[in-house]
Parts: sequence; structure tokens; C-alpha cells
Amino acid sequence: MPAPRPSGFVFVLLTSLYFSQGLPAGLLAHALPAMLRQYQVSLEYIGLLELLALPWMLKFIWAPYVDRFHFRSTGPHRSWILPMQASVILLLIALSQFDPGQIFQAYLVPFFAILLLFNVCSATQDIATDGLTIKLLPSEWRGLGNSIQVSGYKLGMIIGGSLLLLAIDRIGWQLSFLILAGMLLLLTIPALVLREPPDINAPEVPASRARSPLFLWHSHLAFFRQPGIGLWIVVLVTYKLGDSFGSGMVKPMLVDAGLSLSAIGALTLTASIAGMIAAVAGGLLYYRLGPRPTLLFFGLLQALGIGGFALIASGYAQMTTIYAVMLFEQIADGMSTVVLFALMMDQCRKNHEGADYSLQTCFQVILSGIVGATSGWFASRVGYEAHFIAAGVLGAVVLVPAWYFLKQRRPQTWRTKNA
Repeated sequence: MPAPRPSGFVFVLLTSLYFSQGLPAGLLAHALPAMLRQYQVSLEYIGLLELLALPWMLKFIWAPYVDRFHFRSTGPHRSWILPMQASVILLLIALSQFDPGQIFQAYLVPFFAILLLFNVCSATQDIATDGLTIKLLPSEWRGLGNSIQVSGYKLGMIIGGSLLLLAIDRIGWQLSFLILAGMLLLLTIPALVLREPPDINAPEVPASRARSPLFLWHSHLAFFRQPGIGLWIVVLVTYKLGDSFGSGMVKPMLVDAGLSLSAIGALTLTASIAGMIAAVAGGLLYYRLGPRPTLLFFGLLQALGIGGFALIASGYAQMTTIYAVMLFEQIADGMSTVVLFALMMDQCRKNHEGADYSLQTCFQVILSGIVGATSGWFASRVGYEAHFIAAGVLGAVVLVPAWYFLKQRRPQTWRTKNA
């Protein structure tokens, strides 16, 4: 007998929570690099913003403890969601009090500390929200739940990044952050009124085992014992390196090229929408063609896209050229990301999908974050044009292990799974 349709409130709740995650993500990925560059912050410091995403890379470490410890009266997931939402709101208010022109002269340590806490809270909220989604949605409704997750997060990124840049020229730094905090407060209301059902069927984990340093080690060790997993890890950590190395300098370059924050916001908004559509198209092509052609072809498009920004840096900074390059790069990024994530799912063990996928995500992001953190230092020394050429070359070179992995992969694997 099919499970009943979840209530409309459940979908509103999940949309609000994933939307909430996207707001700070858009701020860190799209808005802050452009805003800080406008205030003459050095490229080296802007590149270091990548390291502040470390909590998202390492959240698998404390994810089991989020599942294990909670207040019984509040609920296992609301016990984490509500305080994390409140913390992010308070941190946004704190960020509104900074003078962006003085951040790296007098307020370097507190500014970076707030952004790091910002990511710790958002990553922890994500752990609890994913668990709540699985809890509230029967298995046949989780496909729709995944659509809500992706679309809510992407829309939040657009508002926290693109639209924030459009507003910053008109209302200033302080009011922009206060409005962002107010939006997050409104988005917390569904979680406040939720009466979370208890986990009556949750397996009991002894407290002594949950606190053991070996708990995580035993949980993840079997993943690395799978045949051929070493080569896959190489592909996983290198496939997006060119994109990670180049993308952090796109917004600073556009600021230096003379674009206003509102112009960059409009550009990012258009490109983000194109990237969302391309992700859907990439998933359909992956389903039709399989991993062999799509992983390599989309990876090549990704390398050409990030390398294409060298054209703008070399002096071709007309708006038509900027839009063309930006749209091409976002389309290639959306398609290549879908294929990489689909292959990550293929490597997951049965009954360990969540843990294995989180572990791979962390592996993929860690090296990309470190490489991205060096991008400002590199660009400040060789210039934007050489930097983006190097990023494009790096994106092409890392396709070699991807090609070798696909060569070693059994040809019947994809056909068998599709059948």
C-alpha cells in the first residue's frame, strides 16, 4: 500500500530550511568576494575565504553525534536546527556592524572567526535537516524531497549572492546584512511551530561507543576496502580542481574590470539560472549516454569555461563577451557537477549510502578548498589572464585520471544498472 502524501506543511518546512542554507552559501561564494574587492581587499585574503568552508568539508566527523545527542522535549532534529538558525541570524547581525573598508586592517581575526562560526552552524543545520527530511518523507516521496533540497538551496544562493549584490549599491553593507538576517528569521518560523515525532524505531547506540574515537574510524573504514577505490579517490579529488582554482577570482576580476556590484549581481543571477537548467540537462544526458562520454566531455567544457575568463582579463571586457563566458562556464559547471555526483552515488555501498556519500563529498571539497585558497596569491603575482589560463590547463590535465578510471571501469556496469 503506497504511503500517504505528506502534508503541505512538510514541503513548506523543508523548502524554508534548505532555502536558509542557500542564503549564507550565496553570501560566501558570490557576494563577499566581489564586495571585499570593491573595498580594495587584497586577492590573497579573498582567496583565503575558501578555507572558511572547512566545516562543510569536515561535517562527517560530527554528523553521528548530531544524530546521537538531543533534547527529548524538543525533538532529535529541532534540537540542532533551531539553535543553529538562531546562531546564524546573530552572526549576520554581527557581520552588519563591520566596516568592509577596515576589515583587513583592524578586524581581520574577528571577521574570519565569525565567518568560520557561520559555516560551522550552517553545516550542522544541514546534517539535522537532511535527517529530518528522511524522517518526514516516505521513500516514494524522497525524490520530490531531493528536488526541494536542490531548488531551495539554489534559490537561497541567488538571493544571498546575486540579489544581495544588486541591493548593496542602493542600501549599503549594514542594511543588506540586516535584511538577510530578517529573512532568515522568517524562514525559521516553520521549524519553530513543527511538532517533531519521536524516533521510536531509531537504533540504540551505547553512549560509550558513540563517544569512542574509533566510532568514526570503524564506520568509514570499509568504504576504502572496495576494489579500485584508490583510483576513484584520485578522480574525485582532482576533477574540479581547475574550476576551484579559477572561480574564486572571477568576481574580483570583474570588479577590477569596472563592473558595479549591481551589474555583477545581475550577471551572476542570469548565469546561476542557466546553471540550474544545465544541471537538469546534464542529468538527462548522463542517463541517456552513461558516464564514459559525459564525464570527459563535460570536464573538457568545464576546463574551457574557466579558461575562457582569460579572454576577459586580456582586455575583451565588453558586456556581451562577459555574459557569453559566464553563461558558458556556469552551464559547463552545472553539467560536470551532476555527472561527478552521480558517479559518487555509484561508489556507495548498499545500506551505507548516506555515510559514504558524505565522506566522498568531504574528500572532494577539501583539496578543492585548499587549491582555491591559493588562487588569490597566484593571481596577484601572475595576473588574471595567466591565472585563468593556468586554471583551464589544470582542468584539462586532471581529465587524465578520469579517462584512466573509465578505461578500467567494466563496460557492462552502466548497461546493467540501467537495465
